[in-house]
Parts: sequence; structure tokens; C-alpha cells
Amino acid sequence: MKSLVSTAPGRQDHPPQPNPPLLAARRVGAVDRLALHLGVALIKWGRRPLSMESRERRASRIEQSLARAARESETERRWILTAPLR
Repeated sequence: MKSLVSTAPGRQDHPPQPNPPLLAARRVGAVDRLALHLGVALIKWGRRPLSMESRERRASRIEQSLARAARESETERRWILTAPLR
């Protein structure tokens, strides 16, 4: 079945009305830009961390992460060595 369907929308108003006038592009004023920047700055300031993590705590967290990775790799190695062959 071959049929051509128009992709252009048809006009439904009778009698046809003139096209509405185009609105001019509106520029954002300086006060609005200032308010936007102030709002973004307040949001960033509100989401800041309340206390900085100490170097010792950061170092211990990294050491714990490395130790956990070593334990996991040792467990995987032991499982591979003791698993029955298929």
C-alpha cells in the first residue's frame, strides 16, 4: 500500500486568520543576572562541608581501602586454588 501523507499541519480555522505577530526576543536585565548569580553562590555556600577531613583520617581511610582490596584478592586467590576443577 503506497500512500503519501503530508507532514505539514493543516489549518483548521475558517476563514483563515492572519499569522500572529512575532514577539521580540527579551533580554535578561542586570538585576536578574545578579540575582541568579547570588542564588547560585548561596546554594554552593549552603552545600559546603561543615568540617574538613583531617589528614590522619584520610590516610587511615586509604589504608583501610588498600587492606580491604588485599583481603579480597587473597580470598579470591584462595578460592581459585581450592575450587574443584570442572
